[in-house]
Amino acid sequence: MGEPPIIRKLEEAVINRIAAGEVIQRPANAIKEMLENSIDAKSTNIQITVKQGGLKYIQIQDNGTGIRKEDLDIVCERFTTSKLREFEDLSSIATYGFRGEALASISHVAHLTIQSKTEHEKCAYRASFVDGKLTEGPKAVAGNQGTQINVEDLFYNMNVRRAALKSSTEEYQRIVDVVGKYAIHNFSIGFGLKKFNENNDIRTPPNSTVIDNIRTIYGNLIARELISFEIENDPFKFKAHGHMTNINYSTKKFTFLLFINNRLVDCTSLKKCIDQVYTTYLPKHMHPFVYLSLNIDPRNIDVNVHPTKHEVHFLNEDNIVESLSTAIETKLLGSNNSRMFYVQAKLPGVVTEIKESTDKTPNKIYDKDLVRTDAAEQKLDKFFVPADLNLSENSEVAFKADNVKFLEKANDFEHSLNRTSNNSVIIRSSLSEIRNECRLTSVLELRKEIEEQCHKSLRELFAQHVYVGCVKAKLALVQHSTKLYLCNTNRIMEELFYQLVLHHFQNFGTIQFSDAVPVKELARSALDMSETGWTEEDGNKDELASKVQEILTEKGDMLKEYFSIEIDEFGYLKSLPILLENHVPEMGHLPMYILRLATEVDWEHEKKCFKSFARETGIYYAKMLECNLQSSDSWKWIIEHVFYPAIKESFLPPKSFTENAAVLQIADLPHLYKVFERC
Repeated sequence: MGEPPIIRKLEEAVINRIAAGEVIQRPANAIKEMLENSIDAKSTNIQITVKQGGLKYIQIQDNGTGIRKEDLDIVCERFTTSKLREFEDLSSIATYGFRGEALASISHVAHLTIQSKTEHEKCAYRASFVDGKLTEGPKAVAGNQGTQINVEDLFYNMNVRRAALKSSTEEYQRIVDVVGKYAIHNFSIGFGLKKFNENNDIRTPPNSTVIDNIRTIYGNLIARELISFEIENDPFKFKAHGHMTNINYSTKKFTFLLFINNRLVDCTSLKKCIDQVYTTYLPKHMHPFVYLSLNIDPRNIDVNVHPTKHEVHFLNEDNIVESLSTAIETKLLGSNNSRMFYVQAKLPGVVTEIKESTDKTPNKIYDKDLVRTDAAEQKLDKFFVPADLNLSENSEVAFKADNVKFLEKANDFEHSLNRTSNNSVIIRSSLSEIRNECRLTSVLELRKEIEEQCHKSLRELFAQHVYVGCVKAKLALVQHSTKLYLCNTNRIMEELFYQLVLHHFQNFGTIQFSDAVPVKELARSALDMSETGWTEEDGNKDELASKVQEILTEKGDMLKEYFSIEIDEFGYLKSLPILLENHVPEMGHLPMYILRLATEVDWEHEKKCFKSFARETGIYYAKMLECNLQSSDSWKWIIEHVFYPAIKESFLPPKSFTENAAVLQIADLPHLYKVFERC
């Protein structure tokens, strides 16, 4: 097999050149390292000039604190830095540089000249370096405060690396990309970038703004569609802010500017999650523009991961990524609220502008900006007839007459309304006009939780929506601005009734049964239903039904005082509360409601009791949507004239609605016009 090769120590020059090739991979890396040094030096103006994509010549000039003359001797030696003393300092590092390798690496693959002047020195000093060693100077020259670095013939001694790089044009575009991103994040600093002997390609003034710099670098098309966001999370100790395009903008390439603790980095998982959020709203294979600045506790982040420092590792990465994605999606849902749009008034041809304008010259109004705001003008039923109803001319007339009859019944609380259980009910009183003030801390806390969880953009959507029509009993279409939304009516009504139970606490009207119903019989009927999931192991049905009656009878006084549910001492149910005017819950689901009150409500703890009771009541009162649709069409009238007006008036949609598909945007008028324009 032969003798093994002898292990020898590499010469220092070879070691340094190998290390330099890891840190400086292309001209854009060299400029990034020098840019970060200029920013660390508290510069307010940074000017960059390149030739042949940075391979022939790079000059970067700043007005920062400069480099002292006595430090020029070692400034290009490896591991010399003013930003780090001990390894433990990495846990609180607040500067871009910390390893002391940037200038050393550049000097090993290029000819490097540094000219610098500090505030207290009378003149500037210039020095030249090769392979990390001083070859000329420092010598006194005329110059302004700050530092000027010249890099010539990059990779002159690494022919394979130089040959592997793409064209000078592509290398220059990479430089433009890096400088542009730093200019946006460091908007208080003025940046300039140009080719040798040509005009500036990037020029941003000092003390600018993020949006102004985005407009300068990426164009007004992106800048005018930006929405800002700000996130703060105490459990995972991070803050984030930034700007992202709304759903009116899309492009074939995802432009993602990510700065973590002010350092330009890549995070594949975060980029993928944010892009996934937009897939719901943007056309297929189209992407957004996102600028995100994330600040994490320095103790929770490792910046010493990659030689180029473009990757970092941080604690709770999955949780932070999920929190950011959720917050961005929530913000995106209401992204178009501030845009100007036009609405059509009730009189045909009369158009008014939502936002006041001082310009007396009438603007051209496009069809895509016209929004119908009169729900009575046209209904969804006009355009199609549901197949399952199979309405003929006569049945359509009967349907309208049925609606009129139902309206008369709903407005006259002295009429009896027959329900599926064949029990006759009489509404004795509407919601009380004289309210009893609730002083229970638990109820007040639950009300406050509803307000704190309210999603402001969704609240505006529901408050200003225009009802379009029913798709089916559980789904309806509503319009807001130029967008069409599909709403899960059942899910929304469960939440609305939950809120109404807490809002009307101790102030309910009553629905009184003309014939009281035994609670035990209701519970026994519920146990016979397959959805209950009863098995023999649960016990005898009659005994379980008796236990339900015992529990609710024992709580009878509280149920009557707080919720207007009257159960007498013999276990007979005599009344239910009115949660919403013109609405009586479906009696066919009453047995299951009674059973769940006894089994699902936490009767031991006050706050949990009221919360679970309100939830169960909300679920029951929304069940009317599951009535026999073949036998009656009154449900359509109830949804349009009872439910959605109540939603519009008082509903506070929770933030969870952005995640559980309670509301889905299915069309946007301007985007539909774009599709037709391409056809």
